[in-house]
Amino acid sequence: MYSTTGIEASNYVSTYNTAFYFIAGVSLLLLIGLTITMLYFVFRYNKKKNPVATQIEGNTFLEITWTVIPLVLALVMFSLGWSGWKSTTKPPKDAMNITVVARMWSFLFVYENGKQSPDLIVPVNTPVKINLVSLDVIHSLFIPDFRIKSDIIPGREKFMWFLPEIEGKYKIFCAEYCGLQHSYMHSTVNVMSKDKFKSWYAESAKAVTVAGNASPADIGEAIMRAQGCFACHTPDGTKLIGPSYFNLFGSQQTIIRDGKEMTVTVDPEYIKRCILQPNTDIVKGFPSTVMQSYRSTLSDNDILKIIEYLKTLNDK
Repeated sequence: MYSTTGIEASNYVSTYNTAFYFIAGVSLLLLIGLTITMLYFVFRYNKKKNPVATQIEGNTFLEITWTVIPLVLALVMFSLGWSGWKSTTKPPKDAMNITVVARMWSFLFVYENGKQSPDLIVPVNTPVKINLVSLDVIHSLFIPDFRIKSDIIPGREKFMWFLPEIEGKYKIFCAEYCGLQHSYMHSTVNVMSKDKFKSWYAESAKAVTVAGNASPADIGEAIMRAQGCFACHTPDGTKLIGPSYFNLFGSQQTIIRDGKEMTVTVDPEYIKRCILQPNTDIVKGFPSTVMQSYRSTLSDNDILKIIEYLKTLNDK
């Protein structure tokens, strides 16, 4: 069950809420005050009551007041914003390091022991540093309940950190428009007790977790879902960004390679090349691929299981 935004789920909630409510309160008071003042002058100095315009001399006290008060309010707002931002730049030295790999349109969280998960699993009351990596375009990791967000920019080293303070599940969104399936790019933060996290973390490092008696094809499907493959390709023949997997294995595909058009058979070697060198062969009728290489993510064994899954999508 997901949390509500009213709880202090991370170390940032109190600071950010204070800044938000202060700024919102000041804005509301200024709106009411200026509206009342405007209405007063409209009625007090209308043409019926003042057929001859009244000349009002300057007032030094008022000029100082409406200069000093807004200046003080602006400095307080700046101070709240500065203190909140400054704390995000200094993660504790003992923070747990996790890397998020963002691609259209999924997040993948990679842990120091090689374990991977489509969801962010963290222990409660433990500082967590997230290293931000994008494999294609600009994304943004946004956890509303934690009051934290940061853009993920290709080729730039960035990080964010937080201290999860309450166990539970919290929603993650991509807050930067990143293409056709942007609205489907979301995940979950699962904050566990420290004992539960240790048990989960101690399991063998896998791209996905499947039942012990699962077939290679089942494992292949699970790997592809964890890697976000179905955001661009469908298993039922529907056209998205890339070719569908339906009846793909063993078929003839017209591709563009080095600017030349040719026909190839979709065999294990072709599939492996598409996964590891996705920009080598572009299927005719589809745009130049935005897919990035999975060379550092998938092993040869993972690719073999993916191939077994693709075989099951052929008509019997």
